Amino acid sequence: QVQLVESGGGLVQAGGSLRLSCAASGRALSTYAMGWFRQAPGKEREFVAGINWNGVGGTYYADSVKDRFTISRDDAKNTVYLQMNSLNHEDTAVYYCAARRRVITTEKGDFTSWGQGTQVTVSS
Repeated sequence: QVQLVESGGGLVQAGGSLRLSCAASGRALSTYAMGWFRQAPGKEREFVAGINWNGVGGTYYADSVKDRFTISRDDAKNTVYLQMNSLNHEDTAVYYCAARRRVITTEKGDFTSWGQGTQVTVSS
């Protein structure tokens, strides 16, 4: 099982940027698909972005973040990133990193490992 720890959250003004990091331990990330999810108060946890393991390639985004967020991975550092630009109030949530073997999906139930989450708050 891979252990995941998110960092990089915080308070940012609308229009600003943040970069979240997800550091993995216990297993090499190279054969894992990685996803970012978020959960706002009173709402379901939702898919934000995903990236396949390097043997397949490909990134996927929720429509609400497309063209503003970028997911990337550095398998040498066992770390996945989420660059978030043009943030708005609707992006306020706890952001979670998740892992599953091989191919990315958008279903949270398909992921086997989760981090503890990092809070992102966007002030208007």
